[in-house]
Amino acid sequence: MLTWITLAVRNLFRNGRRSLFTVLAIALGFLAVNVLGGFTTYIFTSLQESYIYGEANGHLTVFRKGFLDKGRLDPTQYLLDEQQVAGIRQVLHRHPQVLVGTPQLQISGMLSNGQVSTIFVASGRVPSDVEAIGKLGGRGARVKLYDGRALSDRVASGIGVSHGLARALNLKLGDTAVAMAPTISGQVNALDAQLYQLIDAPVEALEDKLALVPLQFAQGLYDTGQVDRVTVLLERGVDAGAMRAVLARELDAAGLDLEVKTWNELSPFYTKVKTMFDVIFAISFLIVFTIVVMSVVNTFTMAVMERTREIGTLRALGVKRRGIVSLFSLESVVLGGVGSVLGITLTLLVVALVGWLQPTWVPPQLARRVPLEIHLVPQFWLFSTAVLMLLSMLSAILPARKAARMPITNALGYA
Repeated sequence: MLTWITLAVRNLFRNGRRSLFTVLAIALGFLAVNVLGGFTTYIFTSLQESYIYGEANGHLTVFRKGFLDKGRLDPTQYLLDEQQVAGIRQVLHRHPQVLVGTPQLQISGMLSNGQVSTIFVASGRVPSDVEAIGKLGGRGARVKLYDGRALSDRVASGIGVSHGLARALNLKLGDTAVAMAPTISGQVNALDAQLYQLIDAPVEALEDKLALVPLQFAQGLYDTGQVDRVTVLLERGVDAGAMRAVLARELDAAGLDLEVKTWNELSPFYTKVKTMFDVIFAISFLIVFTIVVMSVVNTFTMAVMERTREIGTLRALGVKRRGIVSLFSLESVVLGGVGSVLGITLTLLVVALVGWLQPTWVPPQLARRVPLEIHLVPQFWLFSTAVLMLLSMLSAILPARKAARMPITNALGYA
């Protein structure tokens, strides 16, 4: 076998320029596919980190059953009372994989500067829990998405509003405003608020109406001790789907009429972006590897034509047709392997260059520049190497079989 490999390597050097260009085509194809794959992996990871940790939405969310279907029109009918929240916490405490379980209350109402009023929608959360979730996230999740100071458990009146909402009401950091909303009993309530932070809205539609408030403020405005959800953060590596099934079963056994949703079920934007990039990657993969296949086919078609007499000589010496095909297949595998190794080297160089230059960009759902990264994905490398070597081998088989089937006398006299 070693003799055949040595012979295959020597044959590739017989026309070094052609082999070099084919190796470069394979390497550049490998580079293109894996750089794109590393970038898409970075996009998926960043979106996931941003939603779970940066926005403190966690891996799982517990709702009262029917809230997502009917609670949009009348959310106060699907709130979780203190007893239900206590029951949820009791179930969560059984699982060491659960790091944080924090209640939330989404509210809406009017925000006024004393002269002008406008609609706002806000998420009421426990600031210390939000901070704890954010600290457990990766580099992308720790990007500061607001100007000003952090909200505090000790100051219920300190709130954050989006830049557009602040402009609409001519509010600046430190200014005061009045939030008004109907309570769950139907009466109008109003609370004074102080602007602690200006936040970046994740979507343009919320730029002029989004706010963040402490849970205590939200409950005070609605005059209730209830919440509409409990957000659950899990340890890294824990399967959210499997944990959802376990929690749903235990909550049902505890007599709680609740439903549990995973983070990706509640994040359609992530699903759409992932589907889009999966399609882009698949199309790019097909285009690049088609070009590589055509390059390899051209190389071995020319090689077979130039070595037809040699093939005839080998056949005359007793080498079977299968041996001829195997020889060219081995040459193509070596060619694909060398191209893949060069492609890995180029990919590492590009990743290192990006890490050294540290370019920044504004990704979807963010209004601030963040570092652009290309992740190293060994699974993509192994897959690309296997596919390239397989395609190289298949590309060489057709011309090799055609030459091997040529009558020996015709091959020896081929000009």
